[in-house]
Amino acid sequence: MDKSQLADIAIAITESGLAGRPESVLVAELCGRAVAAGLPLARAAVIVDTLHPIYEGRVFRWQRDAGETTTVEYGRSDVGEALDRWRSSTFYRLQASGDPFLHRRLTADTDREFSIFAELREAGMTGYLALVTPFASEGTIGEMECVYSSWVTDAPEGFAEAHLGALQRLVPFFALAVKSTSLARIAGTLVETYLGRDAGRRVLSGRIARGVADQIEAVLWFSDLRGYTRITDTADPTHIIPLLNDYAGAVISAIHEQGGDVLKLMGDGTLAIFTGEDRGGACRAALAAAGLAKRNVAALNERRAVDGLPTTEIYLGLHLGDVFYGNIGSEARLDFTVVGPAVNEVSRIAALCRSVEQPLLLSSAFAAAVGGDAGERLVSVGRYALRGVGRPQDLFTLDL
Repeated sequence: MDKSQLADIAIAITESGLAGRPESVLVAELCGRAVAAGLPLARAAVIVDTLHPIYEGRVFRWQRDAGETTTVEYGRSDVGEALDRWRSSTFYRLQASGDPFLHRRLTADTDREFSIFAELREAGMTGYLALVTPFASEGTIGEMECVYSSWVTDAPEGFAEAHLGALQRLVPFFALAVKSTSLARIAGTLVETYLGRDAGRRVLSGRIARGVADQIEAVLWFSDLRGYTRITDTADPTHIIPLLNDYAGAVISAIHEQGGDVLKLMGDGTLAIFTGEDRGGACRAALAAAGLAKRNVAALNERRAVDGLPTTEIYLGLHLGDVFYGNIGSEARLDFTVVGPAVNEVSRIAALCRSVEQPLLLSSAFAAAVGGDAGERLVSVGRYALRGVGRPQDLFTLDL
């Protein structure tokens, strides 16, 4: 591989990174181009940490004979067996030593150094190179401070010096492209995690100016936990956050499964919306989510009861109305959410669940729009004046 070929590959990988191609595509492109230029690669693995509420990072594995790159997301590596595997890896050795690379010709003598060496040699591999490509401290995000990569050959004599030099010159360009793509993905993860899926996509599309909001019709969901104040007053304080996480998981997963978007978590409260051109369909999706949330909470309560942990139920109000959906706040701190009288109304409806001893209450506007079988199952619970709402209205419930 001459200097011209190296330059061509570096340019191609950089352009792919600027184009935002996925990491798996970048890995396959680099390996494919390198092999075509005479570099005897048989396998490669690339590891990059991320910022995600569940996963610590991702591994991208390429095999020449398979012709594709596989992607695996992994959880925390700082406890248990995962920590043991990390500490026995070539990358941990490099991090601990500060060396930029580790190269071995795979022989019977190297089998005991790292377990991966024996596995590779048994598969016919002859040479191994591990690289750590660090970022400057200002360029780190969370635990994403470098790109780890390993490169394996089955050439009879392993990697030649020219092969090692070519990889060491190419990988920094590749790592920069991977970082660019990973940061874009991390940005998407962060805004969707903290703002909600639809709101996050809108923010990433550029809707970040204060006062930019759309007037939309939406089904509004407001739920909270029964007896939450009593639980916090009597339960072990260390149990409160796990309790909130457990019940939020049961509720939010149900909303997402039925196409809703969670906009805000307020202690034990959840504000979400369901939208669509068919208002009846949005209402029915919200009811389906309510039924699923009820089943999720029932299953959760069984698990928590076995462990002797406090249990509860959810109160839920559903309403249909017009809201402003967009950026609200100051120039320095914005929130992407919904505002308007309908939001106040749905929170009052949910709060009334306690007084009328119903886990679910539906507004008259929601009841008029839902249609289908659900509309036939509605039961009026009476006419009520809602605090802060100008006119009384009929409220409904149904058997989930």
